[in-house]
Amino acid sequence: MTEIEEILADRAMTHGPFAEHARISQALKEVMRGCAGWERLTPSQMEALEMIAHKTGRILAGAPNFRDHWQDLSGYSTLVAKELTP
Repeated sequence: MTEIEEILADRAMTHGPFAEHARISQALKEVMRGCAGWERLTPSQMEALEMIAHKTGRILAGAPNFRDHWQDLSGYSTLVAKELTP
């Protein structure tokens, strides 16, 4: 097994099958982008929400008890909150 194959096999354990993760993430992002409020967001807010959708996809497709997924969710929210702090 090559190094990249080992990494992908390891990630599949926590992130789930890539195709399933991609399906979930893209569906969440499609809903978000279709909302009227999407156009009012800053690029940072858009990116944070897309990354939150990405991480949510990993939780739903993969290991829901993998702590890193949940820490990442709060991390992206915190980055936006810091930008909004006067």
